[in-house]
Amino acid sequence: MLQTVAPLPSPSASSPPAPAPAEAAAKIAVSGLNFYYGARRVLEQITVQIRPNEVTALIGPSGCGKSTFLRTLNRMNDIVPGARIDGSVVLDGQDIYASSVDVVDLRRRVGMVFQKSNPFPKSIFDNVAYGLRINRMTRSREDLQGRIEASLKAAALWDEVKDRLHTSALALSGGQQQRLCIARALAVEPEVLLMDEPASALDPIATQRIEELIYQLKSRYTIVIVTHNMQQAARVSDVTAFFWLGRLVECGLTTKIFTAPAEKLTEDYITGRFG
Repeated sequence: MLQTVAPLPSPSASSPPAPAPAEAAAKIAVSGLNFYYGARRVLEQITVQIRPNEVTALIGPSGCGKSTFLRTLNRMNDIVPGARIDGSVVLDGQDIYASSVDVVDLRRRVGMVFQKSNPFPKSIFDNVAYGLRINRMTRSREDLQGRIEASLKAAALWDEVKDRLHTSALALSGGQQQRLCIARALAVEPEVLLMDEPASALDPIATQRIEELIYQLKSRYTIVIVTHNMQQAARVSDVTAFFWLGRLVECGLTTKIFTAPAEKLTEDYITGRFG
């Protein structure tokens, strides 16, 4: 089904268990992760390494744990009653679940873009300024304006909105709203960008803009994206991880996963035999 889609080239990646050099290079190292909603375990013994300045795509059928796993990477699941984990998630050598971790600072470093665009009912300017203001990251009005412009340019939106920054963000198209949410996340200078099906509600042209943006952003950020669209995973990612019933079945170079997967279950999924 996917043979006509050419995955973007990747400089390097490895399938778990990873060799020692990849461990040293990992931006995020997840080891033995189990996640529970109450007594129900929904992620089982996940071990994977996410390397810097690469796009890692999480694929698998609905309900297999992709989004739950994504949210463990910046502790978004902390707000869910009865949620708990064991195992470790290490960002630049620090376990993000340690009691000493400032969760607000963690979520600044590891930003999140959701499936449905969620701009605030404010102006375009105030949407991007929001995180900068609450984190007190600018010294002057000029500094704030410069950061907002830079963030909108990074999200490939500046040219479309520069003459209407003080109009409502809700008047933007769906694709523009999603890019605005990306600009809002980028404004606070994250190191990692998590994206939960960021183009699933968009038309093909807007989807293409988001995919082009993801490819451009990886030079500055580590990106993890959940997608149900396997062609999209093949186009934008360097590494693909296949989840099935809460387990990580296989993780490796996207080129390898889509042409010569090691696991029969992976092959069956990407060729459409189930899912």
